[in-house]
Amino acid sequence: MTGAKILVECLKREGVGAIFGYPGGVVLPIFDELYDSDIKFILTRHEQGAAHAADGYSRATGKIGVCLATSGPGATNLVTGIATAYMDSIPMVAITGQVKTFLIGSDAFQEADITGVTRPVTKHNFLVKDVKDLALIIREAFFIASTGRPGPVLIDLPVDVQQAETEFVWPEDVQIRGYKPTYFGHPGQIKKAARLISQAKQPVIYAGGGVITSGAHRELKELAEKIKAPVAMTLMGLGGFPGTHELSLGMLGMHGTAYANHAIMGADLIIAVGARFDDRVTGRLDAFAPHAKIVHIDIDPASISKNVKVEVPVVGDAKNILGQLIEEIKKAPDISAWLKTVEDWRKRHPLHYKDNDKIKPQYVVEQIYDLTKGDAIITTEVGQNQMWAAQWYKYLHPRSLISSGGLGTMGFGFPAAMGAKVACPDKTVIDIAGDGSIQMNIQELATCVCNKINVKVAILNNGYLGMVRQWQELFYKRRYSQVCIYAPDFVKLAESYGAVGILVTRKEEVRPAIERALSVDNTVFMDFRVEPEENVFPMVPAGKAINEIIGGLA
Repeated sequence: MTGAKILVECLKREGVGAIFGYPGGVVLPIFDELYDSDIKFILTRHEQGAAHAADGYSRATGKIGVCLATSGPGATNLVTGIATAYMDSIPMVAITGQVKTFLIGSDAFQEADITGVTRPVTKHNFLVKDVKDLALIIREAFFIASTGRPGPVLIDLPVDVQQAETEFVWPEDVQIRGYKPTYFGHPGQIKKAARLISQAKQPVIYAGGGVITSGAHRELKELAEKIKAPVAMTLMGLGGFPGTHELSLGMLGMHGTAYANHAIMGADLIIAVGARFDDRVTGRLDAFAPHAKIVHIDIDPASISKNVKVEVPVVGDAKNILGQLIEEIKKAPDISAWLKTVEDWRKRHPLHYKDNDKIKPQYVVEQIYDLTKGDAIITTEVGQNQMWAAQWYKYLHPRSLISSGGLGTMGFGFPAAMGAKVACPDKTVIDIAGDGSIQMNIQELATCVCNKINVKVAILNNGYLGMVRQWQELFYKRRYSQVCIYAPDFVKLAESYGAVGILVTRKEEVRPAIERALSVDNTVFMDFRVEPEENVFPMVPAGKAINEIIGGLA
């Protein structure tokens, strides 16, 4: 087989259902093979859209997303999407074309050292120099991307390797020397964790994206109910524990609920599961959870004690470890007084906003939740829209929120929604967007219409780069520097692509607009003209402890 044929055959054997990408000169042998393949290929309108769509596909299913681009600018256009997946530990394989092997390093036309460029933002990457190595490299790439702490892997494939021929041998087994992820927790550490839990008076479970990655949501719920501990989630962890559960504290951190932050700061034990104690959660590190001992469960040993000192580290897969821990806990602690305290915080500091006759973005998100009954896949862009989506939509199931957490990538939500809808065609997929973010990958309207990928987009249009404006209002004396953003007529723009556009300027139009969008068999842009200077509250200013909260009425 040729290298191109080997690639396509390997992708089929890896169970790849869809590839997102864009053609170019040095990947023509691959596209010629794809012409006769039954793998679905989605032609995006920009390579960044392809990377985010592959990411969204992966987040919606847990399967490995795949994107494909040509060399040079095609490859470098994938980088933001690869970095987004890397920061959030998303399994993805990016395949790039490369100039002929003998031209590498000569500054040939459309040459870029993409393995060098992506080394800091991939779990691993490969430059294939011999067609005989190709099948094994592909097998290893998928294995690395999906095992241990998942992440993106890049395969750079020169055009002459695609054209070269060799005997095809499918590697049934993959063994990589020095790469042996740990999946089960050390029994001694499990016993220590169980002992601390049984002695705790004020425990809090702090759940991150690792709960969703490992499929540990049932075990998390069982543990929380067994020990009656309240559960606070990171942005990436939303959906890992039902948002309507009486023990749910919602999201914690910079824009988390005040009661989640107070609970963390008052805890005597934090059980961290699949979370990395990033700065948006911890606030000022030296003031974080001053009275708490910490049990940290994570598959990545490098994440443990990296930011916050941990008393009991437990390395392994969250699902397995939580199962072991539940078995080990013989006696649940009596924390009835603590639960009353937490409930008092919940009553005194609820999420709230000043409801009036204007269109409030929070109200739009509430209506989306009410009409979908929490059964949609929600993607977000980045900024105020993302935080309102995190606060006001209740996520009942894992993989129901798809959002760029670590990198905070504007332009992510729309192509990610596209990937999620390809992965889950029977689900309602809604991108909650801002008028700034949506313009960054708005060209993917063509991809959606041409492929009948019917996603719904709710644009919270406030005429600003909202989160930047909010910071300028609060910390820069309202000196609005370069945040007033011109937006096109989104209705006409959607219609020009063959999609549906709906303009909403009055509060009483909000619910009917969402109902209409959900009933239309097409991609829909809903342009909600929301209150221009609405802020996201609660808010912890940068560099402050997470209980130093600005909680004014939004």
